[in-house]
Amino acid sequence: MKRTLFFGSLIVLAISMAMTVPAALFNWKNATHDFGRITQGKPVTVEFAFTNKGEMPLVINRAQGSCGCTGVDYPKAAVLPGQSGVIKATFNAAAIGAFNKTVTVESNAEGGTVVLNFKGEVVKDAASAQ
Repeated sequence: MKRTLFFGSLIVLAISMAMTVPAALFNWKNATHDFGRITQGKPVTVEFAFTNKGEMPLVINRAQGSCGCTGVDYPKAAVLPGQSGVIKATFNAAAIGAFNKTVTVESNAEGGTVVLNFKGEVVKDAASAQ
């Protein structure tokens, strides 16, 4: 009985310690963006700003657009606790019509993978983009 109580206590202690492990944590200023109407043939860029609100350095392993029409730039160095960073997504507005695109961010932050979203409508000329 004493042995069972001892091992049970150890398991509870291990679980509680695992739950308080310091982690990196994204705090997004905005995880979505609406471009509205944009002109065909003119690439547009959105910046997704964030702050590391965790206690560990935040390392982005990969950030990738949902298609070849979206280029993504992200911090390659660790973002220290309290510091900020930006993920830039540039959309090549080649095809006319509405679009909904995503950027998938893989990191060591709490929750692992984050999906950022942007949308809009590509129109033929600048006059109809307004």
